[in-house]
Amino acid sequence: PQGSEEAKAFVNAFLKRSMPKKKDEAIQEILTRKAVVLEHYSQKKKKPKRKKPKGFTAKQRRELRLFEIEPEQQKYSIFLPLHELWKQYIRDLCHGLKPDAQPHILQAKLLKADLHGAIVTVTKSKCPSYVGITGIILQEFKHVFKIITKEDKLKVVPKFNNVFSLEIDGFISYIYGSRFQLRASERSAKKFKLKGTIDL
Repeated sequence: PQGSEEAKAFVNAFLKRSMPKKKDEAIQEILTRKAVVLEHYSQKKKKPKRKKPKGFTAKQRRELRLFEIEPEQQKYSIFLPLHELWKQYIRDLCHGLKPDAQPHILQAKLLKADLHGAIVTVTKSKCPSYVGITGIILQEFKHVFKIITKEDKLKVVPKFNNVFSLEIDGFISYIYGSRFQLRASERSAKKFKLKGTIDL
């Protein structure tokens, strides 16, 4: 029956098991109220850590020849559609390359743009044999450009000590390779400072 000693003992024992962090005085205080809220202590499940998939090392990429262009693919005509795509990309990036556009704004955008597919010419160089090389950029690395010429020759041109020019819709931009030694992914986040004179 309600109010009996057995019932009180059962309730006290039940509350101690249900609320192990409470002291006896706190439990007695809770009993004076009509409503009792039982606490539930659940064990937090540890989430298994996801392992990030490991990519190839630089040595493995070289062994697999992932970045090498096969000799039968080294043809200027194959990459002309890539150049057309690049021109459309630059027009979209620069909002149409209008004649009244400010050159320094266009230059800033071109410096951060992806150059794969651009036609560039080496205009100045400390090594005379590089001057005049013109072609489509197939690959850009931190220190070199890989360029395919109209003669279907793949040229590896260092950025250091070379000045490159690229032309699109009548707008000519010059790239000082010595200040351009960055990977394409890093260049998009870099802030380039305008300089009055730049050495090769």
